Amino acid sequence: MRRTVSLAGLAVAAALAAGLLTGCAEDAEEPTARSGDGDSDKGKITLTVGVFGAFGLKEAGLYDEYMKLNKNIEIKQTSIERNENYYPQLLTHLGTGSGLADIQAVEVNNIAEITATQADKLVDLGRAPGVSKDSFLDWKWAQGTAGDGRTVALGTDIGPQGICYRKDLFAKAGLPTDREEVGALWAGDWNKYLDAGKRFQDKAPEGAAFTDSASGVMAAITGSSETRFYDKDGKVVYKSNPAVKQAWDIAAAFATEGLTAKLQQFTPAWDQGYANATFATVSCPAWMLGYIQDKAGDAGKDKWDVAAAPKPSNWGGSFLTVPKAGKHTEEAAKLAAWLTAPEQQARLFSERGSFPSARAAYELPAVSDATHDYFGNAPIGQIFSKAAQGVPVQILGPKDLIIAQNMADIGMLQVDQKGRSPKEGWDAAVKAIDNALDL
Repeated sequence: MRRTVSLAGLAVAAALAAGLLTGCAEDAEEPTARSGDGDSDKGKITLTVGVFGAFGLKEAGLYDEYMKLNKNIEIKQTSIERNENYYPQLLTHLGTGSGLADIQAVEVNNIAEITATQADKLVDLGRAPGVSKDSFLDWKWAQGTAGDGRTVALGTDIGPQGICYRKDLFAKAGLPTDREEVGALWAGDWNKYLDAGKRFQDKAPEGAAFTDSASGVMAAITGSSETRFYDKDGKVVYKSNPAVKQAWDIAAAFATEGLTAKLQQFTPAWDQGYANATFATVSCPAWMLGYIQDKAGDAGKDKWDVAAAPKPSNWGGSFLTVPKAGKHTEEAAKLAAWLTAPEQQARLFSERGSFPSARAAYELPAVSDATHDYFGNAPIGQIFSKAAQGVPVQILGPKDLIIAQNMADIGMLQVDQKGRSPKEGWDAAVKAIDNALDL
């Protein structure tokens, strides 16, 4: 039986990865719990899990399942709506060794800083019962591993990317619509994606651009490179890295050639662009499918499809850590191991749309047989599993998010929306980044 991932799950995952989703009301009001507080008189151990937004573990019923299997465990979750508020508090609590939950979630943009500066305060989960390195993608395991070789964070979800496209707009522009043929247009080279955009433009339907934004293209390209903003020694190298320069140049060409809808992602205008068929393609991680369905609505059903991206790329993902300051570190490590095991990750994908970082989950029917009826019954389990396994082991830095945001919103947005030259946009981005990093 083919399995279809729910709209609700994918939409939630989309907002979570974008850092825009508010948490469940009852959870968001709770302060971060002190580890071990609330152990009951009946001998039960209370484990607290601190997350940001609607992380999905609770909503997918995983806590309830674990408590059924372990009658002596009670799980309580605390959630702060946005990661930008959650993460500074987490750093503060790690610094003081108090106010921590037994398990703390970490977003991928923060994991490099956590492994570099906080690893000594976290339990080595690579040694936890039930944890197998071979179950995880190599690059995801590497992201949660500190310089001393201890794996202090276990991966939950990831964001392998494809290219989502409008079949109706492609047909009107004389381009193929079959997902295999579409993927072949640009296979192996982001420049071929640019060439496809030029072909589309020649016969583009009125009011439709080839892609949503130059910034989205740039993010997808940099996500497919092993080295981006930092080198292996932790040095900031975005200005001299040829991979970043290539991403900038290709994305800027999309803008200067008039191939974009000149939108900024995750804004009301961008959302409206889906409903109005303003653009024909968008770089889309697995979690964005539900977002597209939500914004494009019923009118977009069977008009959108998804093909492989030019090169495997990742956007998004999270981890679970266990602070050493916790009262129940052994039980917390067991829970973290169980929550990130392939079977639970496959269930989280089915229920919430969070794509597994455990490659062993890709062989389970919940993932391998997953299709999406809104996208023409696209075999999304197969498409995104293949992409995930091709993502390089990427070097992450502590300020990746600052660099990426300034390149997109200060630099590329000026080229895309204001008509500045690529050099002017680059110079503006460099100035903003260097000021932010105090370089």
